[in-house]
Amino acid sequence: MMPFVPASGPNRELYEKVQAGERLSFEDGLRLYRVQDLPFLGFLAQLVRRRMNGNRVYYSINLHLNHTNVCTLRCLFCAFARRPGEEGGYTFSTDEIQTRVRDAIEKWHINEVHIVGGHNPDLGMDYYVEMLRKIRQVHPTIYIKALTAPEIDDLAVRNGLSYEQVLTQLKEAGLDGMPGGGAEIFAPETRRRICKDKIGADTWLEIHRLAHSMGLRTNATMLYGHIETDEDRVDHVLRLREVQDQTRGFYSFIPLAYNAENTPMGRIGEAGGFLDLKVYAVSRLLFDNVPHIKAHWITTGLKMGQVSLSFGIDDLGGTNLNEKIVHDAGSETPRDLSCEAMERLIRESGYEPCLVDSSYQVVETA
Repeated sequence: MMPFVPASGPNRELYEKVQAGERLSFEDGLRLYRVQDLPFLGFLAQLVRRRMNGNRVYYSINLHLNHTNVCTLRCLFCAFARRPGEEGGYTFSTDEIQTRVRDAIEKWHINEVHIVGGHNPDLGMDYYVEMLRKIRQVHPTIYIKALTAPEIDDLAVRNGLSYEQVLTQLKEAGLDGMPGGGAEIFAPETRRRICKDKIGADTWLEIHRLAHSMGLRTNATMLYGHIETDEDRVDHVLRLREVQDQTRGFYSFIPLAYNAENTPMGRIGEAGGFLDLKVYAVSRLLFDNVPHIKAHWITTGLKMGQVSLSFGIDDLGGTNLNEKIVHDAGSETPRDLSCEAMERLIRESGYEPCLVDSSYQVVETA
């Protein structure tokens, strides 16, 4: 049933723009965040979602590989990292990584490996090249999505290489694409307050723009629910939208809800369900050039993941086998979700489950 759409006023103007497929502005984004009629926002987002992806909901069977938690950065929202020499730090050998991937293929038939970790000063380019080559030896076509833009910057700085040289070596070793982590929030002052040691927005965007030019498709993320404002969120999305206009290199956008437990920042903020759904809907409405909006269900829970499918989300992400970073920050969602459970959740919500990897190219209708 269509929610009430007023005959005039701001909501009517937003409805008419979305219905006509017009690009929304910064001011439109702020107006959307100030709409308190959540069903109306969901209705608008679904107009765009169905226009772009029909009734399909995508997911992958992916292994999360957090190869090291040793990190020189001090991000206030992070419960995963350990300083060099600190108790609890770890680093997998490339042989361990190869074994973990082989076991996951045999046990779960994964179609993707997702690799992110800390800025470990003891790991050079040779480690990462060898890691990718050993994964590729296990399976010649499995999708390898690895290393965030801040990790690429860290490798370049420590090894005296350009970003292009780092990405070229990784691509030749087997890299297929990059995750969207490290974006956090682009607004300079907010970013300085939560992750002052991390690369700035311009550098993050530069690395992704370069990756796209080299044929590496990537994702993009936004961390929300902490100290950011509505203006920060809209600004973040529109900066990404501008790069997408230039490169068409982002496959998906993933809003990530801040999990406060065990983090240095603590409970300065944390998103509730109302904000989760509003962020999903507004992101879908502003991102007219990014094909997929993904709900990272491990940050919000499986039930909210199902509800998100009525607010512009068309991708529930992966089964997230062995995910650590969000769980270290207090997430109580399942660590390993089965393919059957994912399909059931999607079907119960009235959608068609489609098994893919991050390329979205080969779709298997479940």
